[in-house]
Amino acid sequence: MRTPDVTVTVIVYNDAERLTRAVDSVRRQTHANVEIVISDDHSTDETPDVARRLAAEDPRVRHLRLERNSGGCSVPRNRALETARAPYLMFLDSDDELPDDAVELLLAAHREREIDFAMGAVQRVRVDNGRRSTWMPHLVAERRTLGGIEADPRLLFEHLATSKMYARAFLDRHGLRFPEGIHYEDQLFSAQAYCLAKSFTIIPEPVYRWYVAPFAASEAASISNQRHKLTNVRDRVHVQHLIDAFLAESGHESLREDKDHKFLKHDFRMYAGDLPYRDEEWLSSFADIVTPYLDTLTPGAFARLPRAERVVIQLIRDQRLPEARLAARGLGHGVAPRQVTTDEQGRTYWGDHIPSSDRSRRELDISDLELETRPFPSAQFRHEITEITRGPGASVDLSIRTYDPALRLPVGPHRATLLIAPGRRRLRVPFRLSPVRPGTFEGHAHLDLAAAPLPFQGFAGVRHPLVRLEHQGLSHTGLLLAPLTFPSLTTQVPSHRLTVEPEGHGPGRLQVRWEPVGVTARVVRPVVRRVARPRVKRAARLLASALK
Repeated sequence: MRTPDVTVTVIVYNDAERLTRAVDSVRRQTHANVEIVISDDHSTDETPDVARRLAAEDPRVRHLRLERNSGGCSVPRNRALETARAPYLMFLDSDDELPDDAVELLLAAHREREIDFAMGAVQRVRVDNGRRSTWMPHLVAERRTLGGIEADPRLLFEHLATSKMYARAFLDRHGLRFPEGIHYEDQLFSAQAYCLAKSFTIIPEPVYRWYVAPFAASEAASISNQRHKLTNVRDRVHVQHLIDAFLAESGHESLREDKDHKFLKHDFRMYAGDLPYRDEEWLSSFADIVTPYLDTLTPGAFARLPRAERVVIQLIRDQRLPEARLAARGLGHGVAPRQVTTDEQGRTYWGDHIPSSDRSRRELDISDLELETRPFPSAQFRHEITEITRGPGASVDLSIRTYDPALRLPVGPHRATLLIAPGRRRLRVPFRLSPVRPGTFEGHAHLDLAAAPLPFQGFAGVRHPLVRLEHQGLSHTGLLLAPLTFPSLTTQVPSHRLTVEPEGHGPGRLQVRWEPVGVTARVVRPVVRRVARPRVKRAARLLASALK
């Protein structure tokens, strides 16, 4: 057999169902001179049978089975690397795919000039709804060759080992292998590769298709989605310590602030979004794990974060855990705190008291949010459902409390509206908010979802009600937070099954789900989809133009 140009290692463990899809994506490559190594981490299902079948079908495929399970990605990758015959190497997980021209594109970058690795865009595909997006699109927006990570330290955010094609000589020269016995091995391996590479090329074309199951059952979730496990938190922090040690030992200490910022903005931020759903015991343990590491990070890394994220971090460091949970519900959504406190100098702080330490005052100072002076349409309020009662049919009665910590609304009753739009037209439900104390208003709304106007072809999807306030001719629309748990309501409305439920993730909103049934699902929607295809629309426009 002639020497392959590229070896693609497909690591697998108990994934017989998806292994064929992954391997076939390599077999379809437009550059066909590839070696495919299936590195099986001692699977106990039908994976070995599938791997042997694939190897029998195509001489380019080899099956490597480990004698015992390693519990991670590093060992199967390293064992395959030892036997790889090609001068260039790629890695693929069994639940993902390569686009058809991935090998050709990355290999062309290597042949264009001498580089240590080439990398391209990663296409993320949500398995629950099929939506596609590009991972870190701003980092791969244009073709460029860099003479080291110092040229763009933001690339530390793109820590996937699977989006790259490595020169075997580069890995061997530095003895670079995947660290065994730890999770989040990609983060350490990629940090080392970035720092050790003298030159690497970025191309904007997709070279990896990453299938993401964000709400998979706990036992089936990927390691990165097992954030509910405290061992997962410890693993992330442990690998950060290893990266820090490598930066210091390799003379790349100048990258420390960028790397710390990446940890806060990416790794910690994922846990922060989950905090509303964690109990007190978990929160306490989480704070005990992360706080000592947070204390080692550079001050500049914190200063680069949005204020809302800095607040959550500091509340965790101060052991103000219930408040951290409240603050986390507003991350990325402009949700106000329930209460603020102002000192003698006019500085505004999160919560009901002025922080005692200099660091806490610096991090919990939310004066820069300009809660008192920002334009009313962009003001920050906090709308919470305090009680949900099932009504007749598809209706629910909601008790709503609005917090106005900056006292933007004058004392007195205010008109408000619930808005929800499963189609182009909105359902509007007026209600009144009455003051109960300074900065706090309460009201009741009867939301009859059977009255929501649906498109002719029906609607399949999820919507979350919003609250609109009117003041001096201006309007403000904001999120409506719901209890994190409450009994789901399922009922029938014309041609649809309708469910009212907790959002179950993120800020925790009231979630309304429509599912077409009957004739609408079987006939109307398929017909409308066919008619709505771009070719049909273009033909209709041409015909209309010709008949004018």
